[in-house]
Amino acid sequence: MNVNFRSLALTAALPLALLLGYSFRPTPVTEAYTYRQFSTIESVVPGGLGRSRVIISDQGDQEVGKDLMNFYSMVGINFKNIANNDRMIVDQINTFTAEGWELHTVTTGVNSAAEGKGGTGIFITRYLFRKPV
Repeated sequence: MNVNFRSLALTAALPLALLLGYSFRPTPVTEAYTYRQFSTIESVVPGGLGRSRVIISDQGDQEVGKDLMNFYSMVGINFKNIANNDRMIVDQINTFTAEGWELHTVTTGVNSAAEGKGGTGIFITRYLFRKPV
């Protein structure tokens, strides 16, 4: 009977110890963030007729835009324009990270012309940054 009492006491003590251990565990704190985003819209209209821009909403919700070059010139793809756009986009990312923002998400999309109406369209990329509050 003495052995049964020990096993019963041990069996009851283990769940009680686990319950007490978890009841004093600190509550996890979810970190709060503030977010900031900028978007690039790059035109694929030939001949430089399209409009390509960087759109930034600053903290006061005012739109700040910077012109980008179009992907195409009159003779086709303009790789110099693409390289210039890449440099401007990376400069903007570097500016935000220097201010303490973390690049959180990058989302891309394409809007092309309706079937049979080729030669137009845009590439859009959204860069979402966050910073702990």
